[in-house]
Amino acid sequence: MDRANTKTRMRTARRFAKAGCWVASIAFMLAADPSLAALVYNLQTPVTPIGEQIFDLHTYILWICVVIFVCVFSVMFYSIFAHRKSKGHQAAQFHENTLVEVVWTVIPFLILLFMAIPATETVLAMKDTSVPDVTIKVTGYQWKWGYDYLDEGFGFVSNLATPYAQIYNQEAKGEHYLLDVDQPLVVPAGKKVRVLITAGDVIHSWWVPAFGVKQDAIPGFVRDSWFKAEKPGIYRGQCAELCGKEHGFMPVVVEVKSQEDYSKWASEQKKKSAPAADDPNKVWDAKELAARGEKVYAANCLACHQADGKGVPPAFPPLDGSKVATGPVAAHLDVVLNGVVKNGQPTAMVAWKNTLSPTDIAAVVTYERNAWGNHVGDAVQPAQVASAKR
Repeated sequence: MDRANTKTRMRTARRFAKAGCWVASIAFMLAADPSLAALVYNLQTPVTPIGEQIFDLHTYILWICVVIFVCVFSVMFYSIFAHRKSKGHQAAQFHENTLVEVVWTVIPFLILLFMAIPATETVLAMKDTSVPDVTIKVTGYQWKWGYDYLDEGFGFVSNLATPYAQIYNQEAKGEHYLLDVDQPLVVPAGKKVRVLITAGDVIHSWWVPAFGVKQDAIPGFVRDSWFKAEKPGIYRGQCAELCGKEHGFMPVVVEVKSQEDYSKWASEQKKKSAPAADDPNKVWDAKELAARGEKVYAANCLACHQADGKGVPPAFPPLDGSKVATGPVAAHLDVVLNGVVKNGQPTAMVAWKNTLSPTDIAAVVTYERNAWGNHVGDAVQPAQVASAKR
């Protein structure tokens, strides 16, 4: 009997030793890298009033859960230990005890009440999008974000900037792997920014953890949210709704600038957006169209089809020598305007008719038909694009 008890105690000691080793290892890692503790155990540091409110609510409810856990398990372990059968205790028999019924009904009700009141206040504050200083329409596409500054009259598309060489392990991954874009959303610090969120194809979700903003983008619906970032800097998020095979490749990057720097940036963007207002009936020279198309291609198409037009088969077919880029103009325009759908499902080639202007589409199609080894020799005019869009 003593030998059996000794073995049991040894097994228990070994289990505690293993558990102690795990705890010591975790503590060592956290001590060696303090940032790891934040990544593992907490939310991102909030930089907006709503973000701070959500963070405080999270901490408040977490501590309520900790207190409940400690109280319940303390009573349970004490009862198991102090009233064990080996001490001669007999199980108590009682039924329909009014006091017990009242206690275990009232206490959970009060706990839920103390949790519901601050949670309701936070949700109501999240939905208060009234009196914004800046209003921006956010549109999710497969797989990029479109931003339209409704007050300023300009907009642009934000694409993933991570090189495909990193994605396919052909070179070392960068610091912001899959979390960098060619054009971030830029907003002024200390101003209330209202975002009108929708989608152009499937359901997406615009999510910036440091702002406390996460809102689904649903085709045919406009949802809104808001934030007011107090501190200039760059803040990163992602699409948080599974939206297709490139779902992991559509990050959200927001750059918060001082009011002075934001005003300068907005002025520059207005100048850049001026070409988008080109007369759709203007007849362009082929060389001018190709030069402009090269810039449009670099900003919107290069990531998938590559600078040399060779693409990344099979996901992104080559344009150099392709039947589309060297075939009939109407078919080429149809692909660029409406994208490609196979078996009822959209492919990686999405529609650009609502993203690029007729002039930009005419320019990029002209460039693709005359770049690399393609020498079709024709030029597509904006009027042709406008006619094909109808």
